[in-house]
Amino acid sequence: MAQNSEKWNKTIQAYKTYIRLEKNLSENSVEAYIRDITVFENFVLRMYDVTPTAVEEYMIERFLVHLHEKEHKKSSQARVLSGIKSFFNYLLLIDKIESSPAEFIAAPKSSRTLPDTLSIAEVEQIIGSIDTNTVKGRRDRAMLELLYSCGLRVSELITLKLNDLFFGEGYIRVLGKGSKQRLVPIGRVAQEFVMRYLDDRKEEEGRASKSRGEQYLFLSNRRTKLSRVMVFNIIRQATEDAGITKRVSPHTFRHSFATHLLAGGASIRQVQDMLGHENITTTEIYTHLNPDHLREAIERIEL
Repeated sequence: MAQNSEKWNKTIQAYKTYIRLEKNLSENSVEAYIRDITVFENFVLRMYDVTPTAVEEYMIERFLVHLHEKEHKKSSQARVLSGIKSFFNYLLLIDKIESSPAEFIAAPKSSRTLPDTLSIAEVEQIIGSIDTNTVKGRRDRAMLELLYSCGLRVSELITLKLNDLFFGEGYIRVLGKGSKQRLVPIGRVAQEFVMRYLDDRKEEEGRASKSRGEQYLFLSNRRTKLSRVMVFNIIRQATEDAGITKRVSPHTFRHSFATHLLAGGASIRQVQDMLGHENITTTEIYTHLNPDHLREAIERIEL
């Protein structure tokens, strides 16, 4: 088993390098892929003790049954299977196997769950609960204004840089998934709060030495780039202070933004562009959140 385990480790490390460099995935996506394939590796070694190149179709099917028995959601099973298929496609690419044992395995179908959303009033309550009498409060307010009004992912928010701001033109430049850039309009209110925060930064920069993190727009107290966890904590505290009992995450703001755009009359294509979705089917879920808007769109079609 030890010998086979070593072969798995070497193969997975090579696969990790491949998806990081060739597929241009974010570090979070890379770690998610490796985490899933490592769970599969442990199962195969425990049950069958074979190398990656000796895995057969029935082993993968038995692994999926194992996930089902462990009460993993169908969406989770489908994600893991997608990662397994990617792994064996890599082995095909480097000529380690002649065919993929995962090729003809279908993913379990799951019903699409609607994302949690906030009303416009609830968004205003949460953002308005932040005390802007402090430097930290003004930073946090600027962050949440941008997060909501530009429909950003949390990873996009924390990687925004100073040179991504084009306030004269009314846009910010966002680096999305797969390092794809998009220009997103920014509203007047969000601009104002960001400018107030930047004024605070100028004062602090006069008293502190430069750090490597200062190219980023939003900085921690140590003048380094904010982490995802920090943003989650800021939102959790603001939600509590606002008296909102819903479970709110950075992505809740993004979902709410998309829903409110559609309700305001934006087309699904416009929302797709704003969110940076590669496939419009990802955006279509928001039409389920607003059936009245979809009905109006259908009625406008001339037959």
